Amino acid sequence: MHPPEDPQDLTDPPFYLPQFEEAYQYIIMEYSVAPRDIGIFIPCAVRKPYSSSPSHKLFHSVFDDVFLDKSKYHVVIFGTCGTVPAELELMYPFAHYHYMLGNVKDQKIKDDFLRIETGRIAGYLEKTQDTYTFRIAYCIGLFRKAMEAAVHQTGIPVEIYPTNPMIDKLYDADCPFPEGSLSMQEYLHEFRAALTEMRDRKI
Repeated sequence: MHPPEDPQDLTDPPFYLPQFEEAYQYIIMEYSVAPRDIGIFIPCAVRKPYSSSPSHKLFHSVFDDVFLDKSKYHVVIFGTCGTVPAELELMYPFAHYHYMLGNVKDQKIKDDFLRIETGRIAGYLEKTQDTYTFRIAYCIGLFRKAMEAAVHQTGIPVEIYPTNPMIDKLYDADCPFPEGSLSMQEYLHEFRAALTEMRDRKI
């Protein structure tokens, strides 16, 4: 997808915008995803490109700790952007929007996101059904609900972390985001252990 000559920052909910649907359809219908042992799904980030964000730098440090061979896994970014193979993070419109779902109070927008993103994740899971041997996702909140719904819809397995017992353990109803942050050490430790186990799993 080619950007306009002078692309402007997109601030509306991206899951409504035609630019994101067009980019999603390109990924589903035309883009070739190379086979990997493990598909790793991580949430999008406010800072662009995603790899420059503090959270993604932290996640990638975990990947570097676990995997000596980067060809063993493939990172997919998902959330308000749809589903984006990480190597396409600079493609328009993925580096040209600014939006935080966590700040939204309108229930209709949240419901619309869940419906649209569930469909987009499901479409990507179906496209890559034979691309990955194993799949793992690291997510909380509405992103997690969308992933869970897509797994249920497609029947394609994705192991989702942090686990519900870990979330329950760290849940703080007095915080603005009671499930906390994916940068919390307890969550990261569990995720790292799961990735290590998956890396060593016999096919």
